[in-house]
Amino acid sequence: MKIRDANILIIPGYKGADEDHWQSRWEAKMPNATRIHQAEFNKPVCEDWKKEIETAILASDKPAILVAHSLGVAAAVHVLSENDDVKMKVVGAFFVSPPDVSNPKIRPKHLMTFGPYPTGPMPCPTFVIGSVNDSFSDQKRMQETAADWGAFFVDAGESGHINSETGHGPWPEGLMVFAEFMKRL
Repeated sequence: MKIRDANILIIPGYKGADEDHWQSRWEAKMPNATRIHQAEFNKPVCEDWKKEIETAILASDKPAILVAHSLGVAAAVHVLSENDDVKMKVVGAFFVSPPDVSNPKIRPKHLMTFGPYPTGPMPCPTFVIGSVNDSFSDQKRMQETAADWGAFFVDAGESGHINSETGHGPWPEGLMVFAEFMKRL
């Protein structure tokens, strides 16, 4: 599938995506990319986040591709597992650095309200990218979660949480993986 033939829905995580974040850069480069805004990025409420994602997907006039990071992954997975109308519109999910929302040590604690993750295969082709030194989840847990979803897992090496704080502004490697993902759709 070509990028122009889909609506790319950018779903930031906890605290949003600043202007240097790879999601912001991708949004600026792709004319058909739209960021899903949340009323509260710093004090996330799962039900509110899910509603915003669901609304954006259902409003899409083309097949939707979800590009979610961190807590945005958690909200998107719930939407994909709960709404049949959404399942029909989403043709791919590109998930980066899903946090371990079932871990009682996660901080801040309210992030646990996004867990546990639904199990079972995602209704569309899904890529999950995770690093070995992510501060919000260990890679083994991300691999297990990806396997539960029937997703293809991509090892990002020692990349931290794959955000602007870990030096992933432009993130050309991620863009190459995304291009490969799009070819497979």
